[in-house]
Amino acid sequence: MLSQVRWQRADRRPAKLFSGVMDLHDMLRGWPMIREFYPSAYADSVFQLDYQKLYRHGYRGILFDIDNTLVHHGDDSTPEIDRLFRTIHETGLKTILLSNNDEERVLRFIRNIDTLYICDAGKPDPEAYLRAVRMLGIAKEEALCIGDQVFTDIRGANRSGIDSILVHFIKGENEKRIGKRRYLEMAVLYVWKHSRFYGTPDSIRSRKMTETKGQGGREKKEKEKVLFCDRNPLFYKISTQKEIARRHMQDLLNRERFAETIRKKKLPNLVSSVSSGLIKTGPGIDPVLQENKAVNIDLACRQINGIIIRPGEVFSFWHTVGKTTRRKGYRDGRVIIGNQLRPGLGGGLCNLGNSIHLLVVHSPMTVTEFHNHSDALAPDPGWKRVPFSAGTAVSYNYIDYRFRNDTDQDVQLLLWCEDGMLKGELRSRRAYPWEYRLAEEDHHFHREGDSYYRISRIYKETLDRESGKLVERTLLLNNHSRVMFDPSLIPEELIR
Repeated sequence: MLSQVRWQRADRRPAKLFSGVMDLHDMLRGWPMIREFYPSAYADSVFQLDYQKLYRHGYRGILFDIDNTLVHHGDDSTPEIDRLFRTIHETGLKTILLSNNDEERVLRFIRNIDTLYICDAGKPDPEAYLRAVRMLGIAKEEALCIGDQVFTDIRGANRSGIDSILVHFIKGENEKRIGKRRYLEMAVLYVWKHSRFYGTPDSIRSRKMTETKGQGGREKKEKEKVLFCDRNPLFYKISTQKEIARRHMQDLLNRERFAETIRKKKLPNLVSSVSSGLIKTGPGIDPVLQENKAVNIDLACRQINGIIIRPGEVFSFWHTVGKTTRRKGYRDGRVIIGNQLRPGLGGGLCNLGNSIHLLVVHSPMTVTEFHNHSDALAPDPGWKRVPFSAGTAVSYNYIDYRFRNDTDQDVQLLLWCEDGMLKGELRSRRAYPWEYRLAEEDHHFHREGDSYYRISRIYKETLDRESGKLVERTLLLNNHSRVMFDPSLIPEELIR
């Protein structure tokens, strides 16, 4: 457990290199740019951190580096690391790996770990960090980066406005020397240790927003860095097109086999099914946007209905549906931009993505990409709560929904609109030996500042089909969704 930062290892430095370390300290301590390399805290290893305490401090997602942070450079994951990730997920924290390695290396590492990842991240470029935050579906203030390198992991986190913890790098048993860059890192850390920015994980939150300066100890808020995409609508469009191009390039270089075969005849075994209304009504809900949403969903269903996912193949929502354009008949539906509901072309397809996700989590398919937005867009009908009835996010093409068929038989995804309802089925050639169900715990609403949030934990439970015994229980989502409807409609008994 890390309640205090320890410095035994960081202070072990060659006397020759650091003979003038105090001169270096005097030179650097007044250099404002050096703060870009300061971590929020330090730990000897990832195993010393109290992840429950991090969750209580308000963190909801962790961005992990891999090499020399979790394991020695190039090594596979260990049973201890696998257990660590399960423990972290049980606390409610989400995880994502942020690595400069290629995808082959990352996939080899996560064979036994259920986590999101970004490969070829280009750290310390802040774009990858902010993309990781979006993939986790959290605010950057709720994110924490953990890595072993000051000039990449920590610098990138600081440039992104994300808190960070530096861990001592993992050395191989036969490694006797470290690179010059590590000695430079030690110099920076020595200066940090003797600065007013030095602290522990317990003090990250109190230091983040204010900084004491000048006479009288006056406090002033640190200036938030304005992202390129947030400066004006034109820059937002440029950033979006960049992400679209990036995804196209990744898919071209990727070795994944996408499902593309459409079969009209249904496979014989029903694995899971779903049915939901296309049109929502209620206070503040625009009926025109709802009608347009129904049109959009019907158009997309026609592209997906009957698709076969063979063993080893990956279903990609956007690879199958394609770009939404007015020429194809898509209309303005409801979309979420900057935590606000607005009209947008192709709006409403998140509902379709959500139906697919419900089918998949009730099956042995492996979700490889999932993004979520608030699932509290409107009051629950009759306040009868259905986990994952909303919240899946898709946006062409870089916010995708993907799953892989890791079983030994074909599966088929069917989606269609009928009598005002969106219906879906996942089918296979023969029955699987397991059944699946969702369980939600601690569902309630909580006020944070001027906003309300839905809070809960959603689990996937796997049961043996014959005996009905619970085989596995996995945390799918630690829900923290901002309420997008009038909070006065929330029943009082659900507010804590």
